[in-house]
Amino acid sequence: MDATAAATPFSTLIRTASHEQHTEAETSTFMSDLLGGRLGVDAYTRYTEQLWFVYRALEEGAQALRSDPVAGPFIQSELLRTAELERDLAHLRGADWQEGLEPLPATAAYAARVAECARTWPAGYVAHHYTRYLGDLSGGQIIRDKAEKTWGFARKGDGVRFYVFDGISNPASFKRGYRELLDAVNADDLEKQRIVDECKRAFALNTAVFRELGDVFPLSA
Repeated sequence: MDATAAATPFSTLIRTASHEQHTEAETSTFMSDLLGGRLGVDAYTRYTEQLWFVYRALEEGAQALRSDPVAGPFIQSELLRTAELERDLAHLRGADWQEGLEPLPATAAYAARVAECARTWPAGYVAHHYTRYLGDLSGGQIIRDKAEKTWGFARKGDGVRFYVFDGISNPASFKRGYRELLDAVNADDLEKQRIVDECKRAFALNTAVFRELGDVFPLSA
């Protein structure tokens, strides 16, 4: 890292460094079609299924990292999403929602990488934690709003609970606090650069999931 980078808050550095990948993920054909109301609720359901595999990897690994000097400060129970995803899937797929549930190959690769970081590299885990949860608190709210309008889910009810953070009364303040944690992360400059690189990798893994979902749900010309 050069002197300018060293003087820049890490939260700013990580945001700007991953901006291009972030935009690519947000503007994927599948996401555009989903948010544009051009796909059915089955596509939304399939997307929610993929999220469950990723968050299960993210949150199963969290418990062991609570006392870790690098990742520990980021593990906050009000962020946990697995239980909410399971309520949504029960609503979308029925009581036996786990039956026949399969990750797409890209999802399996994404979840495996998250689990590997949780197990072997806490700083890399932070990159995945940041990419997912801060995205949920921001752009995720747009998805919730569109899903409620497009498929008639109750406002903040079953089907969109994944996007509802009941334990966070002030998202703006929470995100500010989260960025302060990033700025104070227990890592040297080299490790910070590796976190940024892993963050880019997380966005690429996410984009690959969107690409495969787009193949499953092509819009007929």
